[in-house]
Amino acid sequence: MAVPDYESIMLPLLALAGDSQEHTYREAIDRLADEFQLSEEDRRELLGSGRQAKFDNRVGWAMTHLKKAGCLEGRKRGYFNITSRGLQVLASNPLEINDTFLRQFPEYVEFKGVSRQGSGPCEKKDEKRGETPVESLEESCQQLRRELADELLEHVKNCSPRFFENLVVDLLIAMGYGGSRQDVEQAVGRTGDDGIDGIIKEDRLGLDIVYVQAKRWQSTVGRPVVQAFAGSLEGQRARKGVLFTTSEFSQEAREYVTRIEKKVVLVAGDQLAQLMIDHDIGVAPVATYVVKKVDSDYFDEG
Repeated sequence: MAVPDYESIMLPLLALAGDSQEHTYREAIDRLADEFQLSEEDRRELLGSGRQAKFDNRVGWAMTHLKKAGCLEGRKRGYFNITSRGLQVLASNPLEINDTFLRQFPEYVEFKGVSRQGSGPCEKKDEKRGETPVESLEESCQQLRRELADELLEHVKNCSPRFFENLVVDLLIAMGYGGSRQDVEQAVGRTGDDGIDGIIKEDRLGLDIVYVQAKRWQSTVGRPVVQAFAGSLEGQRARKGVLFTTSEFSQEAREYVTRIEKKVVLVAGDQLAQLMIDHDIGVAPVATYVVKKVDSDYFDEG
């Protein structure tokens, strides 16, 4: 039997979790491979990049889509379980679960960037709409990036406080702050409050300093927290500050920093994930595709 597509995997995957117990990603792969009666050759078949088994990859995609639709969740790293919505879906005895089926859930619609009727920026357009292969490729790249950012942020939220400290240090260095890693680690002191606080150089010469605070909040960060951070800059003799969070900032907090004299940058979880991607923190390349076009100058005989 050929390796099934990820949409064909979604219903069996949800059914596997229907016992309301926690399951691991590897367990799901093995059990679903047995259910689909895949041969050893099928199980070992690799993606074009040669870096991951095709079936493993498709199980991962199926899991991602079910999580985005609110049917599965991961309470701790490496594990997943069914949600109340997932149980309701199973109770309705669907013949299949696919992209169209999941669009009944607002979270999934937002994730896909499509309307409930099926038209939107991420929707595969037909030829009548005039979409070129290059446009399709670019949109696919953006979709992969969005999904990677979501996955990265989930890992960040589940990591230990010490690991989170190292992650922020690595990111700051990759962005060109603080000079060497030793400089940053000496300047950044742990508070023991699920994050880091400290002063780093804005550039390698230390012409200015930046006060940094990074904490793994779960709820929205409001103005009082941001205002307290801005006030702490006085004691640090700093004019600039960066406040990282794994959650979001309230509108009041964002408006507040635009009205104060000091320069305070707020980095929410989604932006943190994007910065990690841009500066290769916690990510690794899987494949590279080069799109070429005809070099008209080469054929110019004039």
